[in-house]
Amino acid sequence: MPWPVREGGSEVFHRQCPAVQVLDHITSRWGIWVLLALRGEDLRFFELRERIDGVSEKMLSQTLKHLVADGLVWRRVEPTVPPQVTYGLTDLGTGTADRLGGIFDWIKDNAETVLDARAKAGTVESR
Repeated sequence: MPWPVREGGSEVFHRQCPAVQVLDHITSRWGIWVLLALRGEDLRFFELRERIDGVSEKMLSQTLKHLVADGLVWRRVEPTVPPQVTYGLTDLGTGTADRLGGIFDWIKDNAETVLDARAKAGTVESR
């Protein structure tokens, strides 16, 4: 079923567009970091929490649920006491993380230039 299209515009800018809904999860505050952290290796929940500075257990759990539901991340539960839960990227998630990795590499390479421009403009912001 087609989604609504704005008159004279693209549907991707409409909040009902499926692409916008997926993009919201991928580019959420923690979604990007989870996808990048899982790039190249599977991690258990506590390893993700330790690797991603500042994420709470609640937000990490919520983010993982969204990414699993979107088919970007898989979840495996080992029947141990306590259960060991491991996460990794699906093929779709790997493609997404690779693309985000390219953007992240550009940001790392240009962060100082951007921060210098902010300082010159008087708009230095902190996280």
